[in-house]
Amino acid sequence: MKAIIFDLDGTLIDSAPDIHASVNKMLAAEGQDALDLSTVTAFIGNGLPKLVERVIKRVGMDMAEFDRIVADVLAIYNASAADLTRPYPHMAEVLAGLKEAGYRLGVCTNKPHEPAVIILQDLGLEGYFDVVIGGDSTEARKPDPKPLQAAMAALGGDVLYVGDSEIDAETAERAGVPFALFTEGYRKVGIDEMTHAYAFDDFRQLTEITGAVFA
Repeated sequence: MKAIIFDLDGTLIDSAPDIHASVNKMLAAEGQDALDLSTVTAFIGNGLPKLVERVIKRVGMDMAEFDRIVADVLAIYNASAADLTRPYPHMAEVLAGLKEAGYRLGVCTNKPHEPAVIILQDLGLEGYFDVVIGGDSTEARKPDPKPLQAAMAALGGDVLYVGDSEIDAETAERAGVPFALFTEGYRKVGIDEMTHAYAFDDFRQLTEITGAVFA
C-alpha cells in the first residue's frame, strides 16, 4: 500500500486571502484597525488558536478575550472559507492521477477538522482523500508527530508527507517519513534550512517524486 499525506493551507490550497479576510472582519467588529495580508499570512501554520494569539498580541487586545475571539474568527471563517481560496495550479489533476494510480491520499493539517472538511467540499476536493486529520483531531498539533501518525495509521503502508513549511518538515522528521516540500506556500525560512528529501514548485513534478519515493 502506498500513501501520500498532504498539509492543507499553503500546500494544497492558497487560503491566506480568506483567513486574512476573516481576521479583519473580527478586528473591525472589535473596533481595531485591519492587518495587511502579509502579516496575517506570516501567522499561518500553527493552527487557528495560535494565529489568533498572534493577532491579539500584534494589535494589543486583551488575552482574556482569547477563547471568545477564537470562536468568533472560526465562525466567520466557516461561513466564507472558500470565497477567496483557490487550489494551487495543477494540484487537482495530479491528485486525480495519483488516485487512479492506486495511491491512498490523506490530509494532515493544523486547521480545525470542521473547516478543513468544509473547504475541501466547497472546492470539490473531498473525494480524493481517505482521511482528514485536523488540528483538533488529536491531543496535539504539528510539529508534534501525533496528527501525522494518526493519518498514517488510517491509511497504512509506506508514506510520503507533502507540506510547505518548517512545521511540516519537522513533523515528517519526527514521524520518520520522507518529506516533499512545496516551495510556493507559507514557509518562513529558506529551503536549505528545512530537512526535506524533495522540493518542488509545480504540482506536476509530484508525479515524478512519488515514482522515486515508491520505486
